[in-house]
Amino acid sequence: MINTINRAIAKRREELAENDKGFTLIELLVVVLIIGILAAIAIPAFLSQREGAWRSQIESDINSARIAAETYATGKNGSFTSLTPALLESNGYKKTDGVTVTPTVAADGKTFTLVGTNSNLAATKTITYNSGTGKTVPAGF
Repeated sequence: MINTINRAIAKRREELAENDKGFTLIELLVVVLIIGILAAIAIPAFLSQREGAWRSQIESDINSARIAAETYATGKNGSFTSLTPALLESNGYKKTDGVTVTPTVAADGKTFTLVGTNSNLAATKTITYNSGTGKTVPAGF
């Protein structure tokens, strides 16, 4: 009789073990909730890092264009007259994809400004270099 009871209990344990596979719905919901919270924290930080990288691209291009503009003026007796993006490139400026640097020369031809934008950023986010002051000023960041 005891052997029969032991066999019945063992059989019932095997049946329960076979049906006890996987995760419960609550466990799955908790995991999804945790992943959602982590994503809510990580995504804004990631987007901020991307914007910082795009800003760095503009700053790098502005510095490269500044050197190219000064190289151009060296061959023109210090005058920046007629400075264009094409002339910047022919004097060593290498454009980064998505970045636009626009030179503007003062009427006297002695100073210039460079305005840099990135197509991945809002049009209001620019960086301007003024050769008269030697300062680079970000706007909209």
